Amino acid sequence: MTAPALVALAHGSRDPRSAQTITSLVDEVRSMRPDLRIEPAFLDLCKPGFPSVVDRLVRAGYDEIVVVPLLLTEAYHAKVDVPEAIAAATSRHESLRIRVTGVLGLEPAFLEVLDRRLRTALSRARVRELDGLVLAAAGSSDQLANQAVARLARLWGARHHLPTLAAFASAAPPATGEAVRQFRAEGRRHIAVGSMFLAPGTLPDRAAELALEAGAVAVSETLGADPQVARTVLARYAVGAVELVPV
Repeated sequence: MTAPALVALAHGSRDPRSAQTITSLVDEVRSMRPDLRIEPAFLDLCKPGFPSVVDRLVRAGYDEIVVVPLLLTEAYHAKVDVPEAIAAATSRHESLRIRVTGVLGLEPAFLEVLDRRLRTALSRARVRELDGLVLAAAGSSDQLANQAVARLARLWGARHHLPTLAAFASAAPPATGEAVRQFRAEGRRHIAVGSMFLAPGTLPDRAAELALEAGAVAVSETLGADPQVARTVLARYAVGAVELVPV
């Protein structure tokens, strides 16, 4: 019996670095499970698009697919775009069974990845002291998604015994620059920013730019194709594959 194919479904970006990072992440996942058929796909702006990937898998004989949304929060893309894409795919292929897993999410384990990225940024900037942290994320009109980021920020701050603020690149205040200025108004001068984005693009670039303009001493790179992220993709897949097993 062939295991279901895994489709790692990202939103997509006009920034070519985003698709390159998603491709690298999928390569990392493949290296961990070479026995699986694993494909990247995008909802918009990048190729391959989700419909073409599904069509290709069906032609290859797959009748079961587990889709892992490469999204960090349960916001609009997860609640609207992904279900619409799945509905369109199943309408074209009536015998195809697709199981969508939970989003990649804001896993506490990702804080380990964030710490590694930030240590690299601090080393490059030759910074040895911090008195404040800002966790930068995309932001959403969905307040529950923003609250999830705020909870993760509190957890991150508790790990390092430092005051920590959540900040957003769009749709919600505060922006990263505002968060940094808030700390500086309190007399703090060594504020670092962790980029809780999966891949590079316009939003993480803007968040970093605003933070540095406001006086941040360092901004980390995005999570990227880290093995911990790849393991989380496989964990989501494992749950989805079990759910496809007939009871």
